[in-house]
Amino acid sequence: MTVEEVLQHDSRFRYMLLGRLQSDCEYYLGYGNRSPRCLWAGNEAEHIEYMTKIHDSFGEDAKPEWLTMEQIKEYSREMGVTEK
Repeated sequence: MTVEEVLQHDSRFRYMLLGRLQSDCEYYLGYGNRSPRCLWAGNEAEHIEYMTKIHDSFGEDAKPEWLTMEQIKEYSREMGVTEK
């Protein structure tokens, strides 16, 4: 499923997928031994891209309180997608 297809879904779907993507990051960084196979998107860069675009798809008043853009950026750094 492409990012564009994901963004066409309703907010409930996008919230749930964003939660799944966050869980995948936690597993990847812990018991997943940094294996991209445990990521929904299949690789680190694309996974972070999905998270960023889904997060950005919500208006300021609807952004999830449980995941900030700063946290996504931290996942990106920890996963080696962006430099520290």
